[in-house]
Amino acid sequence: MLNKKIAEMLNDQINKELYSAYLYLDIANYFADEGLDGFAHWYEIQAQEERDHAFMMRRYLINNGDRVVFKAIEKPDKEFGDHIAPLQVGYEHENYVTSLITAIYAEAFAQHDYRTMQFLDWFIKEQGEEETNADDLLKKMKLFGSDAKGLYALNQELGARVYTPSATGPAL
Repeated sequence: MLNKKIAEMLNDQINKELYSAYLYLDIANYFADEGLDGFAHWYEIQAQEERDHAFMMRRYLINNGDRVVFKAIEKPDKEFGDHIAPLQVGYEHENYVTSLITAIYAEAFAQHDYRTMQFLDWFIKEQGEEETNADDLLKKMKLFGSDAKGLYALNQELGARVYTPSATGPAL
């Protein structure tokens, strides 16, 4: 079994990952309503990845003899006034998730829980990629989103994204 505080933090993180999936589905809904199906598709895949992260953490807790405790998932409460706003929310949310993963890692380090640190190494790398992707998307929208042809091309680019379940996720 894991240290009690670390197990609680991982349980909380499962909830946060599932909230992330909700948030990204909400963003996908916004873009679908706006007729930007490529953006909607991109965020649907983001939601799938966040769900996968929750499942990985769930499995880690189970494999370490800890009980998984689900909590209510909050309803996303963001209102989007333009096409940049949801992308900004996504970027800020990825930074927030990085801070949460870092806090769990710091507690694992403090508790000399090297197994959990090794498990979280993958998530730390993943968060770096998530932040970069969200930042790149935000920058592209700011550069090209006000031009109809640029927005069309960006929408096409995002629509080509393919969901690939992580084959290189953390060793459980």
